[in-house]
Amino acid sequence: MFKEIDNEELEVMLENNEVVFDVRREEEFIATGIIKNSIPLTFFDDTGAYDIDKWMQVLQNHVKNKEQVIILICAHANRTKTIGNFLSEQMGYSNVYDLKGGISSWMSQGLQTVKYK
Repeated sequence: MFKEIDNEELEVMLENNEVVFDVRREEEFIATGIIKNSIPLTFFDDTGAYDIDKWMQVLQNHVKNKEQVIILICAHANRTKTIGNFLSEQMGYSNVYDLKGGISSWMSQGLQTVKYK
């Protein structure tokens, strides 16, 4: 299952210590900060290239089984759609979510981020 969640749903999931991956690039993390306790894990580089094996290896260090909740965040929820569909449809993860509107939506509601690095 791949499903979109809103900011309020994400806040509850964060309180429940669900795993959140921010898939943006480092310059984006630096510019806006990241949501507290999210894991920065860039998927697409600035040319649109990616290393799926390396990315999945890091994801699997945090996600112990295919039923575990995975939440994806990017800038506007475009990249997370591609990644979320890949995880749910091709890799068999059953609880994949993305944040509707991405970090832009989160920040537009005045919700906090923390400094990256």
